Amino acid sequence: MSSVVRQRASAVKANVKSKTSKAGWVLPRSDSSFADPGVWTNIDCDVTPVERRTWSAWTMFGYWFSDALNAQSWMAPASIIALGLTWREAVVCIIFGSLVCTVPLVLNGMVGAKLHIPFPVAMRASFGWYFSRFAVVVRAITALFWHAIQTYTGSTAMTQIIRSIWPSYLDIPNHIPDSVGITTQGMISHLIFWSVQFPILLIPPHKLKWFFVAKCVLVMVVSIAVVITMTSKAGGTGEIWNLPYGVDGTDRSWLILSSLSSITGGWATMATNIPDFTRYLKSDKGVYWQVLFLPGIQLVLGLFGIICCSASKVVYGKYIWDPLEIASHWDGPAGRCGAFFVGLCWVVAQIGTNLSANVISCANDICCLFPKYINIKRGVILATITAAWIMQPWKIIHSAQSLLAFMAGLGIFLAPIAAMLSADFWVVHKQHYDVPGLYRANGRYRYNKYGINWRAGIAFLVSVCPTIPGMAASVQPSIGPTIGDANKLYFMFYFWGYTSAFVVYVVLSHFFPCPETQIPTTIYEDADVISAAEDKADSDVADEKKAAEVETSPV
Repeated sequence: MSSVVRQRASAVKANVKSKTSKAGWVLPRSDSSFADPGVWTNIDCDVTPVERRTWSAWTMFGYWFSDALNAQSWMAPASIIALGLTWREAVVCIIFGSLVCTVPLVLNGMVGAKLHIPFPVAMRASFGWYFSRFAVVVRAITALFWHAIQTYTGSTAMTQIIRSIWPSYLDIPNHIPDSVGITTQGMISHLIFWSVQFPILLIPPHKLKWFFVAKCVLVMVVSIAVVITMTSKAGGTGEIWNLPYGVDGTDRSWLILSSLSSITGGWATMATNIPDFTRYLKSDKGVYWQVLFLPGIQLVLGLFGIICCSASKVVYGKYIWDPLEIASHWDGPAGRCGAFFVGLCWVVAQIGTNLSANVISCANDICCLFPKYINIKRGVILATITAAWIMQPWKIIHSAQSLLAFMAGLGIFLAPIAAMLSADFWVVHKQHYDVPGLYRANGRYRYNKYGINWRAGIAFLVSVCPTIPGMAASVQPSIGPTIGDANKLYFMFYFWGYTSAFVVYVVLSHFFPCPETQIPTTIYEDADVISAAEDKADSDVADEKKAAEVETSPV
């Protein structure tokens, strides 16, 4: 026994010592189906093998149920009604905003479902070998921001769990300056939540099926219980159903459009890299069900938020959109018991959302950018440490509304990326890709020696540049008067960004095509190229024989 312990200790010591040099971090070279010889790659970047294509339409339903059930979805109507609209406009914005988002979700989801390739690889077809890395970096940064925000939300849920057991936890004296943006007690909650979340993030997603099932059941049961509790306390659902409009005329119309775009922009990240998940589908038919899944789940949770917010006005004298803040008002044995389950519900919900939407996606992006040093596990560790601690999400939440506006504005960069993935696959290349060519630096999708598809670059600039003044005004309101009506285009940034990039890219590709990327049928294997070449050679020989027979035949 002692010898085994000594051997393991020696192995750990040797491993730690090896990490003191750059060479110690180099990963073993993995075999790839199509990558160039000598190129570092890994199974997560490769085409999904048949044995891993296990997802069905029900799996997609479970995925979206798990992903959309988070505190942000509960609070989605908050900003809409707070700006002066009513619950009717909030419901319309949730439904149609989500439906708009399902367009790129379905179009881009088909790329993964049909070709079984991840998002970073799929982007090479439209952006080019090197320019595609820009799209991957933008997506990774967005995932880091959202992981930071949702991790901090999880820490507030952890506070409810702890204070429900030990009420004195809220009385911990603060020793952190106000300028930091967090209290000592809040920092402890953040550390505890992150420590609970960290080992779960390291578990491969395909082994967490029952975790996601448990999340769906727990969140729905607790959410319904909170609605019943609040309406019972209020003696009804409150007066929010009769609230008057806070704005009128054209301002109201622009506000509705802006709210619609905000709902859509909130799902801009998933609409962009959805191939990372649909690549595991057994059949591409499961992609279409997203049209019902996302809007339905969003609407249910949004209505829960509206009802509880309205009831909170009656019970506590103010509108409270955050379910965790509602639970913070519950005292006494029964109240603390309820607060415990609300806290547990959103702790599980935030971990599940971070897994399904943020950390794994970011880790996959980093892995494809640096396959020699980063695998999925290392990517997860790097992503969660960066988002939870280096980015200091408590500062983002506490003192920087402008940063929150900037995060929402990240959708202006994601919209054209999603649009060109859709346009390239469905219109420009008519669903026919050379899959092996996507994995080769000098393949047909390099476009030029710089690895940049200039058509995508122009479409990206046309989409993004007109909306930048509006984004700047949302981050720094003081410059609003100087840009005049230019900010109105920003109110519909996703509609403009997606549509303009789609149209410009298609038009440029039509009038200035790249012939080497145009193929008559999808190439899944290198053997398909050989077979196609042999068929063409046989056809040419047959044509030559036929021509010779015609020339020698009697008239």
